[in-house]
Amino acid sequence: MPLAKFKFTPGVYKEGTQYTDNNAWYDSDKIRFRNGRPEKIGGWRRISEDIFLGSCRALHNFQDLVGTDYMALGTNLKYYMEIGGTYNDITPIRLTTSAGDVTFSASNGSSTITITDTSHGALQNDFVTFSGAATLGGLITATVLNQEYQIDLILTANTYTITAKDTSGTTVTANSSDTGNGGGSVVGTYQVNTGLDTYVPSTGWGASSFGSGTWGTVASTSANLRLWTHDNFGEDLLFAPMADNFSGGLFYWDSSSGISARGVKISTITDASDTPTLLTQIMVSEVDRHCIAFGANPVGSSTQDKMLVRWSTAGSAIDWTPTSTNSAGGQRISSGSKIVGAAKARGETLIWTDAGMHSMTFTGGDFVFSFRQITEGPSLIGPKASVNEASRIFWMDRGNFWYYDGAHHILDCTVLDYVFSDINLTQSYKVFGGANSDFSEVWWFYPSESSDEIDRYVIYNYKEQVWSVGSLVRTAWSEAPVRNVPVAAGSTAKYLYDHETTNNDDGSALTAYIESGDIDLDDIGERYMLLSKVIPDLAFSGIGTQAVDLIIKGRDYPLDSLSTLSTSTITNSTQQAFVRDRTRQTVIRIESSNSDISWRLGDMRFEIRPDGRR
Repeated sequence: MPLAKFKFTPGVYKEGTQYTDNNAWYDSDKIRFRNGRPEKIGGWRRISEDIFLGSCRALHNFQDLVGTDYMALGTNLKYYMEIGGTYNDITPIRLTTSAGDVTFSASNGSSTITITDTSHGALQNDFVTFSGAATLGGLITATVLNQEYQIDLILTANTYTITAKDTSGTTVTANSSDTGNGGGSVVGTYQVNTGLDTYVPSTGWGASSFGSGTWGTVASTSANLRLWTHDNFGEDLLFAPMADNFSGGLFYWDSSSGISARGVKISTITDASDTPTLLTQIMVSEVDRHCIAFGANPVGSSTQDKMLVRWSTAGSAIDWTPTSTNSAGGQRISSGSKIVGAAKARGETLIWTDAGMHSMTFTGGDFVFSFRQITEGPSLIGPKASVNEASRIFWMDRGNFWYYDGAHHILDCTVLDYVFSDINLTQSYKVFGGANSDFSEVWWFYPSESSDEIDRYVIYNYKEQVWSVGSLVRTAWSEAPVRNVPVAAGSTAKYLYDHETTNNDDGSALTAYIESGDIDLDDIGERYMLLSKVIPDLAFSGIGTQAVDLIIKGRDYPLDSLSTLSTSTITNSTQQAFVRDRTRQTVIRIESSNSDISWRLGDMRFEIRPDGRR
């Protein structure tokens, strides 16, 4: 019987049905295409056993003048600086009370401590560190009180509760002797307010956790989905929370102060002038060294203008007051209601509003920057959904993928309907993009319709112009220009992972597969086929058991469910596999679940012949 070579079109095609995508790959997971051939993607491993608190949705890799490698990461609870696998808490301080402003109250048999601090300004889940406290008289000792706590519940504007613990984190229960208030020297040091790890579109039911506040009060979203924005100012760092209407301020971290130093609010730095307190994004213009705040409050106002772009005078992170002798200034964009995000492009900055895209270009002179509208309509699905890669800007909006190379273009996408017909747009601000330049790839991570958290990805190989899809839980990505491999943040497990480093999923087997569309004998699809032999063509690598499963599925009609006809294990020494599969439409699936291996697929040959019409 004759051998037939099956050659599939590179990339995954899901715009039609599995039957119409004949001779094409229809589905994949953990697969990329290189030189037109599908192969298993590289695996990942955690950078250390340390964990961070909260959901990380921002990563930024940079180094100082002596070459120290930093990874800044912002979560909904904290802001860290990772170095050498250790997460150093540099979350800025919002408020430090005067001695005696804070008092404690405990109840016999309870681990709940009630704190009284007039106009504390805290939110549930905020962090506060107490110092100067004396014992309450029993098991609630000074050592128990004088440490960092996460707030359990806000009772009133003046009171909240915590759960007492010892220095190892074990809960401590008060006894009848705990009748004191901590003394008159207690100081409370409050970190900036935390945010949520999910997006809540409005106030009211669901805007906060059960039991917070008092009956009849409106739950507020002032602590909505926490995103961070950051950029380098030389070897130092500017960063700020991006949540709408969050008055957190713009912060500065000075690398020369050491890794244990916290970020400080720029407005508190000596000679600081009119620094923004509300902003959507911060950026440092690389050539002219202006610090640019997008969606900022105007000079002299505490109200955010979500369409206002402001910049500092050149070379300064603290002087934002426009004068006749400096280059500080601002410009309001007119098209739209808010700035969603911005990205550095070659020689310009792109700004997306909810109504289109604009260009911002440094011109010098009295106006400093010029602005022009590029297009109306295409926007940005989330603030972090753009990627600067290969001298182009790639981005995802709420219905298409685009790129900009001096003009804007729609990317021809073979998985478009698959992505946008099953995406949770309520959580669209979680969507983010990332580059993997070693493989000429742009990745976007997004939540499927049934998920509030990111669980899917889509890859575009811009060199070969092909797409692939899959499932993976990640919340942030950095190409990590100072490091050798991309770094990404996990969700359930609060680790950072070095990607493209192993063939495994953090020490466990990394399952990968690719599946074809339906194959039939002719355009009519009337005749049955009999597959009797397979001559595989695969290249293996890695130290594990070098084997994949070749799964042949079939059905007689396009709307029938697929049935598995045979499964053959293909190893690096398999010459041929004998099967006996009869069907009208055939689907080929290659799947692997072994540890420590990778593989690349070539051209398989099948012994196949017609076998009647019924």
